[in-house]
Parts: sequence; C-alpha cells; structure tokens
Amino acid sequence: MRGARQHPGAILLAIFLMLSGWPVSVAAHGGSSGSQAGIPIPSLTHGEMAVIAPYYGRIISIAESVSDTDETFRRLLNFAQIQRAYCLWGLMPGSVSDEESPFNECSHAYLAAAKAVLLQMRVMKVEKASVDDLVSDIDTELVRNSLSLILCKFSGESFNTADLIRPRLADIVIHRKSLAVILSAGLLVLAGLWFGARAFRPQAQP
Repeated sequence: MRGARQHPGAILLAIFLMLSGWPVSVAAHGGSSGSQAGIPIPSLTHGEMAVIAPYYGRIISIAESVSDTDETFRRLLNFAQIQRAYCLWGLMPGSVSDEESPFNECSHAYLAAAKAVLLQMRVMKVEKASVDDLVSDIDTELVRNSLSLILCKFSGESFNTADLIRPRLADIVIHRKSLAVILSAGLLVLAGLWFGARAFRPQAQP
C-alpha cells in the first residue's frame, strides 16, 4: 500500500520469523529451488509489477471473500500470501521499484501470483462487478503509464506454487538501502529497550 510506514518492530519481527524458518540450504544459496511440481504462474514485467503492487490489498480482500473456490484458486491465493510474507510484506525500501534489491525477485513472485488470482476470479462465480472494476482500474493504469513495456532481469521469470522465492541473505547485506533499514530498526529497538530499562530502574535511596 502506498505511503505505508516502515515500523521498526514490524521489520525486525518479520526478519526474525523469516530467518527462524529459513532452511540452511536456502540461507546458503538463496533464491528458489526450481521445483515445478505445483501450479505454474506466468511471469510479470517490471512495469506490471509496479502497477499491480498498490492493488494487492484489494485483490486479496476480494479473493478471501470468495466462498465457492477450487484447489487451483486456493493454492494460488495461499502462495501469494506466503510469498509476500517471505518478502517482508513489502516493508523493505525498493522491493518493487529497485531491480537490485534482494527483495525484488520475491516481489515479482507474489505480485505475479496476485495477478493470477485476479484472472482466476474473472472466470469464477464471484461478484463480477468488483472484479471487473478492479481489472479496469489496473488496465487503465497500465495504459496511462505505458509501464507494461518496462522490463528488468526478473521480468521473464515464471513462478510456481511449489517454489517459494526467498531473498538471499548475502544480497541483503550488500544492498545498502535494505541493510540501512534493518540496522536503523535494530538501533531504534535497542534504544527503546535501553530507555525503558532506565525508566524502570529502582531509584537509589539516599
């Protein structure tokens, strides 16, 4: 969502949860496993991603309200939500706009899944008006900005529900903006703990 605040505690909690469940092999190599056992998800251009990102919340909100679903739809929706969590819920700066961000590839993945969810809803028995309005808004935005022609190194990459994309830890360390946010959040939390400890420290008796 545009203008969302990057709360230090939320960022640190997200990083902790991501790392605590991160397999050793992924921590060493990062990226995806290349599995194709799940449902294939078409690739998404860099321009499409920039346009769809602000609509992610609306897409998921409508999708969660659908009662008559099939397995394909549920797996696509589940993938989009889990993949976004691995991408730290869009809290990292440049995760959508910066091709060099270690979170850019996983942003491509969850937004490609969100687009697939939206397209699935167009052929399902759902409230057509809300879906059609959302598709119309996104199409209008794409045409207005001519963003669908903009490509980046992940634009031709297709995804799969069996293959979660995780940011590489080494890339986070060398990406200045991501590292700055993590360090700043850590310092703010430590400062808050220090001031809290001082405030609750028993006063020395004279």
